[in-house]
Amino acid sequence: MREIFKIVKKKLVSKYLESNFKNPKKFKPRIKARIRKNKQIIGKNIGNFFDWIKGAELVELKKCNISEDPVRPELDNDFRLSYGRKIFGVKFKGEIHAVMCFAYTNKIPKNIDELDKFSHDAFLQSTQRGQNVGKIAIAYTVWSKKRGGGKLIVKEVFKKIKKSNHLNRLVTLSPLTEMATKFHTKNGAKLLQVNESTQNFEYEVSKNQ
Repeated sequence: MREIFKIVKKKLVSKYLESNFKNPKKFKPRIKARIRKNKQIIGKNIGNFFDWIKGAELVELKKCNISEDPVRPELDNDFRLSYGRKIFGVKFKGEIHAVMCFAYTNKIPKNIDELDKFSHDAFLQSTQRGQNVGKIAIAYTVWSKKRGGGKLIVKEVFKKIKKSNHLNRLVTLSPLTEMATKFHTKNGAKLLQVNESTQNFEYEVSKNQ
């Protein structure tokens, strides 16, 4: 917070220095008033941000707006819900602010075709054995409509997987983009492998924590 105020003060000083250089007595009061105003604005914005983070909850969705998906908009809701696949969202005041889609597998896919096949196989195996679907949660798309939503949904999904009695790994099927790399590494994931058209990151799941 102090660093933010310092930056604001420097910008204001540079803005008003030239116009007020000949009258230094008026300079300081104007700067102080503007700094006080910016402190109030910053404080209010930070308060609103933490209010929504604390009040949000992870919910399972029956569908999502695929046109909002910046990664895989070509995948319809039937695909996202077939063979044990699920859609989760972060909900706050009746609105969904972030979405993450999963497929449950026993192998790590390198593309969407493999994800489809592996999740299908895991689903059939679970039906025959009377077990839950798959051991690996594959997050193949995520997006956020509100600041902090992407990080929050990763955190909430991570907690859900740790509590699961059949999932022991959280792996992504991410596009080969700098944005995807920054997002997952910033949230604590490690690069597992780079494929022809995708990359896999893994979030370490420890059941003992």
